[in-house]
Amino acid sequence: MNSLSFGDMAQSTLLRRQNSQLKSEMSRLTLELSSGKVQDVSKHLGGDFGYLGEVERSLRVTSAFKTSASEAATFAASMQSALGFVSNAMGSMGVGLIAAGEGAISGTRDVLSNEASGQFEMMIGALNTTVAGRSVFAGIDTNGAALASAEDMLADLRTALAGQTTLAGVETVMDDWFNAPGGGFETVGYLGESQSLEPFMLGDGERVSLDVRADGAALRQSLKATAMAALATDSSLAFAADVQAGMLGNAGEAMLGANDQVTAIRAKLGFAEARIEDAGARLASEHTSLEYARGDLLGADPYETITRLEETQFRLESLYAATSRLSQLSLMGYMR
Repeated sequence: MNSLSFGDMAQSTLLRRQNSQLKSEMSRLTLELSSGKVQDVSKHLGGDFGYLGEVERSLRVTSAFKTSASEAATFAASMQSALGFVSNAMGSMGVGLIAAGEGAISGTRDVLSNEASGQFEMMIGALNTTVAGRSVFAGIDTNGAALASAEDMLADLRTALAGQTTLAGVETVMDDWFNAPGGGFETVGYLGESQSLEPFMLGDGERVSLDVRADGAALRQSLKATAMAALATDSSLAFAADVQAGMLGNAGEAMLGANDQVTAIRAKLGFAEARIEDAGARLASEHTSLEYARGDLLGADPYETITRLEETQFRLESLYAATSRLSQLSLMGYMR
């Protein structure tokens, strides 16, 4: 009977090859056990990547929408906070200024005017809010501030008001400066763009607009009323007492009217926030579902992996034992 045998060199090569294969298999199974994902995706899916590709694409799209929704939520919250400050300022000052317009003493008028000056500066600071370096109320020009400084605006208003001696004249100048096309507010005060932010995408065909700008009518009215109160007792303008009282009283009434408009904007913004929150929850759920789907496609069964790992380990140990015995063979031992 013929027998087939291997020479020492061939046998050594065969053992090394089997050792290398078993070690590679051990490494692969260990990686699959630690990562929970198969290493040979093509073999695991039988070469059919169609469904996996669709899941991966959907994950990328959903991630982009999640990022957009997160940015929208941050912008909306920043807008709500700034508008809340403006609204509170209008409400707290308005009633006091109306009372001052009905006949307050000089000292009281000075105090209220100084308070309005401080509030004017803080309102501008609130409307110059930025999120991650992007201006919130400047329209599409998010790289710069929405409004010039309070000092610059009040300085330009002082120049425009110089020489006015009547309440009617003051109101005309203030109206022209804040509301006239090409007036002081548009050339000096507002530094942003006339085009609002692009809507934020919340899904396929779903978007939300956060189109509140610092040059909107309600905020112009708020700034105008506060600036009028701030300049009422300005020493460089030297208005008569009756003009000062009239400016403060009219500013207070304008503040209450502006506050109603700002409140309406905040209500609309709150509706947008609710939509953003709902979209964020939906996108998070979709993203989780897609991750589970991808896990089902690429996941390695831990129980099967452990079983195969133990089997491979046993085979490798057996190979080491066989190699050790073969290395101890000798002619003298065979002849005994």
